[in-house]
Amino acid sequence: MESIQAPKGVISGADVFELYDTYGFPKDLTQLIAEEKGLRIDEAGFDEALLAQKKRSRADAQKQVGDWIPVGNGESNEFVGYDQLEVSNARVLKYRVVHTKQADQYQIVLDVTPFYAQSGGQAGDTGTLKVGDDWLKVLDTVKENDLIIHIVDQLPDKPEAPVIASVEKTRRKATAQNHSATHLMHAALHRVLGNHALQKGQDVDPDRLRFDFSHFQKVTDEEIARIETMVNEKIRENIQLEEDRHVDIESARKLGAMMLFGEKYGDQVRVITFDANFSRELCGGTHVPATGEIGLFKILSESAVAAGIRRIEAVTADKAQAYIERELEELNEIRALFKTSLNPAKNVASMLEENKALKKEIERLLAAQAGGLKNELKAKVQKLGELNFLSAIVPLGDANALKNLVYQLESEIGNIVIVLGAVSQDKPQLLVAVSKELTESKGLHAGNMVRELAKHIQGGGGGQPFFATAGGKDVGGLEKAVVGAAKQVLEDATQP
Repeated sequence: MESIQAPKGVISGADVFELYDTYGFPKDLTQLIAEEKGLRIDEAGFDEALLAQKKRSRADAQKQVGDWIPVGNGESNEFVGYDQLEVSNARVLKYRVVHTKQADQYQIVLDVTPFYAQSGGQAGDTGTLKVGDDWLKVLDTVKENDLIIHIVDQLPDKPEAPVIASVEKTRRKATAQNHSATHLMHAALHRVLGNHALQKGQDVDPDRLRFDFSHFQKVTDEEIARIETMVNEKIRENIQLEEDRHVDIESARKLGAMMLFGEKYGDQVRVITFDANFSRELCGGTHVPATGEIGLFKILSESAVAAGIRRIEAVTADKAQAYIERELEELNEIRALFKTSLNPAKNVASMLEENKALKKEIERLLAAQAGGLKNELKAKVQKLGELNFLSAIVPLGDANALKNLVYQLESEIGNIVIVLGAVSQDKPQLLVAVSKELTESKGLHAGNMVRELAKHIQGGGGGQPFFATAGGKDVGGLEKAVVGAAKQVLEDATQP
């Protein structure tokens, strides 16, 4: 518990779930220990992580995993993908079929492979396997108990034949660009926000990067700009990758490599460095040989994912350029609308102020129109037995203005049932108001009335006993609804 990060005194749901799932700590026990130390736990985050695990379990339960069928001798499953993207003389060690409700899945293990298996938040490689004369499409690469498994679209006719394994280069490069960018951003977060901004999760694929980190408040626009600028400066410096493989864990600590709580490191680790004074981390993923290959870094969004945990989503290289080009295209479209290339933001702000003023003027005119209507309608009130009744079609299409008009009429007249029809955006509307004393003494219910009347306009609605609305499709039926309202009120008011 001492080593768990707790920004603002809250232990993240992800950490609580890891203690439960990996180490067997029940949530209640973690909560009790946390309270003894003056901390709280993120229960909502824990519940979310638990639900995600249950969904994974249900998905796994729908699988029927076949037995491995051995082909070649040996158990060696060597990964050479840091240095090469194609192996020309690999062999199939074994294969199996996984049956799912959607479709069968075919899995192959090679003795040597350039394919990176999904791990550490980085997506697995795709590409092709040429087994003898058969070309197999590698849909994904995953890891299972340190075994690199190639998920393919079919099984080869001759699995014992030599294999040419080729990684899809464009996809690998884009993924590496995004992964290296997360290292630069992680270092930038420390310099802009503080050393507490530690990685809490990441998801890196060819299209974008997602990076979760500990921080106690929203990252401001100014901070986002500083982070983005710092990363792009390091990209332009074209810093060469320093990769140290098979470093013992103690030596890595002495080098100052960043190590994350919750990560499980072996005795030998791989250290990735982009400028020893800027970014040095333990990492098993793939990276660019120099930061210049990232090209461009652009943050798309920053948001909260749990108490004390923030998330940044960003793009790099071609995707970043495409994003900026789209933004510029939209900006040019706005400039074209205003027929000026100068300060479109000022023009938009001016238009919004003008629109706000016009809305106020429309509201004033509608209120004046409703005021004139109110006096006309009060003259049309009739008696139905012991209660007042008013029904009419009014030339007022604004819903708020109609509602205010009905409330004013009911308040000024009292002991009344009001049924108003109107047309708004070529659609018929009905409003029914019933004085509260009539809902109690006569059992009248505006919601029930409006549902019946709405049948005339091929619509429906409802509401409270004293106020209800309905909309429909048939404007021609509005007159029938309003005329028939008096009969319905009389029937409802005379029921025992």
